Amino acid sequence: MGPMSVREDPQAQPVRPTTEDSVAAAGSELIGGPVGRRALLGTSWWTPVRIIALVAIGMFALGMVQKLPCYNGGWFYGATAQYTHACYSDIPHLYNGRGFANDLVPYFNRIPDSVSGGMEYLEYPVLTGLLMEVASWLTPHGGDLQSREQVYWLANTALLMACTAVIAVCVSRTHRRRPWDALLVALAPAFALTATINWDLLAVALTAAAMLMWSRSRPLAAGVLLGLATAAKLYPVLLLGPLLVLCLRAGRWRAFWAATGGAAASWLVVNVPVMITTQGGGLHIREGWKQFYTFSEERPVDFGSLWLIISQRTGNPMDDVNTYAMILMLLACAGVAALALCAPRRPRFAQLAFLVIAAFVLTNKVYSPQYVLWLIPLAALARPRWRDFLVWQACEVMYFLGIWMYLAYTNSGDQHRGLPPEGYQLATALHFAGTLFLCAMVVRDALVPDRDPVRRDGSDDPSGGVLDRAPDAFVLGEARRTAQYEGAALTDWGTGRK
Repeated sequence: MGPMSVREDPQAQPVRPTTEDSVAAAGSELIGGPVGRRALLGTSWWTPVRIIALVAIGMFALGMVQKLPCYNGGWFYGATAQYTHACYSDIPHLYNGRGFANDLVPYFNRIPDSVSGGMEYLEYPVLTGLLMEVASWLTPHGGDLQSREQVYWLANTALLMACTAVIAVCVSRTHRRRPWDALLVALAPAFALTATINWDLLAVALTAAAMLMWSRSRPLAAGVLLGLATAAKLYPVLLLGPLLVLCLRAGRWRAFWAATGGAAASWLVVNVPVMITTQGGGLHIREGWKQFYTFSEERPVDFGSLWLIISQRTGNPMDDVNTYAMILMLLACAGVAALALCAPRRPRFAQLAFLVIAAFVLTNKVYSPQYVLWLIPLAALARPRWRDFLVWQACEVMYFLGIWMYLAYTNSGDQHRGLPPEGYQLATALHFAGTLFLCAMVVRDALVPDRDPVRRDGSDDPSGGVLDRAPDAFVLGEARRTAQYEGAALTDWGTGRK
């Protein structure tokens, strides 16, 4: 068979969104229309992965431009400018506020707390603290504080831009035949708007790399990267839950324990040097290391959460919010586990990963606007449909604007310029509605596999690694009736028989 035969083989060509997604086809008219069936894709330097990476970097740069009003003074002159222009970022504020301007070392030196008036440690996980410290090394210490904060923000954005490129490449390569799905990530408006608010992109990049390794049947490497991601942000450890139930259903315990062991080992390697101190002649947990965990536990109800709406509407301070949030999260995880074990066909890893992280976001006692970054790559892999993705993104952009307008309202004194509490509650409700809508679409795909856009071409679980096309070993409910048939069908597909 010659080269042209290989190109025309549908199993050898990347899936083209314009042939299966009406929104993608309509949007392609802006650049000349859908690609023709005889187009020779991947025959030049402009491969899908490279195009997507460049688009993602371009959108990141546009997000930097959106922060320009604050860069030129909004972070420094007046409390409301950074809110009315929706260009707030934690990065310049924490350069001085967390002691980096004074060469204080995170977790080892206390810093003044402007809220309590006491002395506290840095309240971020260890790898995020390291990224913050590296950016401070790249920031010259001469000149006035404002100029140094601007340079610190630029140093961080350079590091975060590298994380953006990693995310784009990893997502585009996770589903081998669907690289163009990563355009959902690259063009996501909420990604561009929130990328430089905080340091979440480090954890997102490590999580995307972990999912890529898992899709290539390298569970140990996936676990190591997942442990590093958890050392940068807490949420990635939750992905071990979907892997647990999926490996239970497929009987692939070796892969699960390799991933879990790798995650535990890498997390310990990063954290133990900062965690352990020998003060007083014995081993103790360092107070600076514990700050992130104690802060997370003691933090009251905060912006963007269901609990804040309840608190504002009822006047209840929600002192027991940790208990309520934990109960709801456990119930949501039980529902995801039931879906994994009872669905007529084993759900894809990306589907359950999205559902678990979405459950964490929706039940948490705080939802910072940059938390949407956790979900965007998972959403692109779980439900690669432009209509549903854009509906969700529209809700997230409305919330992004809503929180800054609400902060403008609360920080403008008697003038009350901005969005009152009722308006902010509506913006928060839109965020909940959009996320729940996308969750419902993912659940529907899992319950009715024929409607799953990833599986319509005969694929099983492109991000599943050792789970891809694996027969079921343990199922519950209605899935028992089809387990034998599905196992035989997947075995036939794996050997090439139709």
